[in-house]
Amino acid sequence: MLADREIEALLVLADDPDDDVFNTVADRLINYGREIIPNLEHVWESTADTLLQERMELLIHRVYFNDLQAELKIWSEAKRPDILTGAILVAKYHYPDLNVPAVLHQFDQIRRNVWLELNNYLTPLEQVNVINSIIYNYCKMEGHELTERNAQYFFINNVLESKKGNPFSLGVLYLALCDVLDVPVFAVDIPRQFILAYFDTLHSFFSSDPLGIEQIQFYVDPLGGMAYTQSDIDMYLRKINATDTNKYFVRLSNKVVIQKMLEELRQCYRYQHQDSKAEEISQLLAILADKNV
Repeated sequence: MLADREIEALLVLADDPDDDVFNTVADRLINYGREIIPNLEHVWESTADTLLQERMELLIHRVYFNDLQAELKIWSEAKRPDILTGAILVAKYHYPDLNVPAVLHQFDQIRRNVWLELNNYLTPLEQVNVINSIIYNYCKMEGHELTERNAQYFFINNVLESKKGNPFSLGVLYLALCDVLDVPVFAVDIPRQFILAYFDTLHSFFSSDPLGIEQIQFYVDPLGGMAYTQSDIDMYLRKINATDTNKYFVRLSNKVVIQKMLEELRQCYRYQHQDSKAEEISQLLAILADKNV
C-alpha cells in the first residue's frame, strides 16, 4: 500500500456526505493510478459503512477503467494490433485483474495441438478441418448465438474456461490461432453475421504483380466451423437484399474486429438495461474510433 499523509487524509474524507467533497477526493485518489487500489481495498475491508464500501468499489472500478482506456489506446496505436491482446482487453473490462499469463498459456495449449496436426501438404479446406477438429471436437468449444445476450460469452477467459462462446469470442480465438500458425483466415464484413474467410493468393504467369491476387476460397462460421461456399454467401446476401457487395469480401483489420465485438457487447448491456456499462463501452469505442489513433 502507498504510505502518504495526503492519501490518509483523503481516505478519511471519502465518507463525507457532501457529493462535491467526495468527487474532489475521488479525483485526487484516482490520479494515483493502480498503486492506490490496495489502500482502497483496505478501507473497503475495514468498514461496515455501506456507503463507504460502495464509494470504494466505485473508485476501484474507475482506476481500473482509466487503466484499461490507456491500454486500449496503446493497442490501437500499434502498426498491427494483435487480435488476442485485443480480446484480452475486452475481457479486462469485466475482469480488471485478469490473469493474462494463464489466458496465454491456455491459448498456447490449443495452438500446439493445432500445430502438431498441420503440415505444408494440406489443402486449405484440410487446414481448416484440422483447426475445427481441435477447437470443436478436442477442446469441445460450444457456440451460442448473439441473440442469447449473455455478456459472459464475449470474454476470452470465460471461453477458454467454460468452453462456451459467441461468434465474436470464438471467432477471435479462431483468428488468433490462424495468425500465429500462418493460416490465411480473416474476418469479413458480411451483414448481420460474423463470418471468417479463407483467403488464397493466386499468381498468374501473365501478371507483373509479385504479390498476386487475393481470392476467397470459402467461408467459415466460427460458431461451429461449418464451411460455406461463395454461392451460399451470395444466396444469403440476395435473401437480405444486400447491395453493396464489394465491401463484404474485404478482410477486416483486427482493430475493426474488436470494434464490432465491443459494439455487440454494448448492445448486450443495453438489452440487460445496464446503461452505465453500455456507456463505458461507448467510451472504449470512442478510443478505437479516434482518427488520430
